[in-house]
Amino acid sequence: MRFARVTLTAAALALLGACSMLPPYQRPAVEVPAAWRVEAPWREGKPNDAAPKGPWWLRFRDPDLDRLVEKALIDSPTLALASARLAQARASLSAATSALFPQVTFSTRAQNLRISANRPLTNYRSPNFSTIQDDFVLSLGVSYEADVFGRVESTVAGARASVEQSMSDFENTRLLLVADLATAYFNLRQVDVEIAVLTRAIELQKRSLGFVTNRRDLGAASGLDVAQQQSLIDSTLTQLDLLRRQRSQFENAIATLTGTPAPSFSVQPSAKRAAPPDIPLGVPSDILERRPDVAAAERAMAAANAQIGVAKAAFYPSIVIGPSYGFQSTSLSTLFDTPSTIWSLGGALLQPLFNAGRLDANLALAKAGYEGTVANYRRVVLTAMQEAEDGILGGAALERAHTQAQAAVQSARRVLDLATTRYEGGIATYLDVITAQQALLNAERQASQIEGQRLLVSVFLVKALGGDWK
Repeated sequence: MRFARVTLTAAALALLGACSMLPPYQRPAVEVPAAWRVEAPWREGKPNDAAPKGPWWLRFRDPDLDRLVEKALIDSPTLALASARLAQARASLSAATSALFPQVTFSTRAQNLRISANRPLTNYRSPNFSTIQDDFVLSLGVSYEADVFGRVESTVAGARASVEQSMSDFENTRLLLVADLATAYFNLRQVDVEIAVLTRAIELQKRSLGFVTNRRDLGAASGLDVAQQQSLIDSTLTQLDLLRRQRSQFENAIATLTGTPAPSFSVQPSAKRAAPPDIPLGVPSDILERRPDVAAAERAMAAANAQIGVAKAAFYPSIVIGPSYGFQSTSLSTLFDTPSTIWSLGGALLQPLFNAGRLDANLALAKAGYEGTVANYRRVVLTAMQEAEDGILGGAALERAHTQAQAAVQSARRVLDLATTRYEGGIATYLDVITAQQALLNAERQASQIEGQRLLVSVFLVKALGGDWK
């Protein structure tokens, strides 16, 4: 009869399990424009929301960059930290999920004890004796919390959302790591190209110095012409030293990103010129599904929403069912005999009555935390839209500037040839030649800088759009 009552009670508690305190979660709507403001040469692509965000750096077709990225993905401490946090979140989810199942414990005790002759009595007519005896206990216990009001359910939902957030954080860390590495690498290569420009300019200026020195020795030029040319060379050498210092800083940044000590790392100079890949554009709403930081912010909202459920469930009773079965005897030889059997079947209920407002404060804290994650989600989405639009418009402007810069270089070369010819013919001063040399150097440096900026904007746009594409 007693067992039947306990069974009915457990069934009733199971039926009450539908009274979950977990609030319904729905991702808040954000205003998303229907299309980007695009300029030539961009084209609209056909996005695939399930597209992998994989090795987008391969599209730049630079083997040196590929090797550096491969090393960074293996040795970067930043990525290792994100991976450890993901492992922690998964372990927390496993721990939270275990509360959905009964907890089974096994216990045993073996002791020799003396009972006091002066122990408190329950009946003054009973004699009191001091006894020394053995006590052997072997028992199996089960403990299960009936999740009537959804505390465990909310905890598991929050832990699951935290795992998904950590996965998105890991992907975002990976995306940012490679983007930072590509940025530092293309900055370094741009400096290499600029150093090559200065090196060629110095060779040209030295040849011009030799030419004007010979003319001075022949009486066809003045010492002022020689001094002006030497001053130009000295100025260009100073710029070269500054560029070399700048290159070493980018090189050290690459070393850190790849998990290598800066003193033992180097990248061989190369003046090769790379072209940015064609990046297809989808519609703005794509980045809500592609960008890992947006996904992480959305999952943070889900985790905060689950904490509201945990805080609400704390107002209601906590019910634990805990049957046990075992044996107890004063002798090992009779431990498993029928008279040595011990068992219990029951439960416990804990209902908060007075806590000086602690539970209300915890609920208010959980609600405020959720509102904060909503605001952060909207901030992340707006930032994503801004970054993508900046990359789109910036890339178009740099494309036009690149064409104009190439034309400016050709024009500066023609001016230098004309100034040199006029000087050799005696109808122009050497200052015209120096001015033309400086103009050509400036034009070539500007062209190399724009080429580097085009690559940087491409990296920035790939990051803004959330990674690779098909």
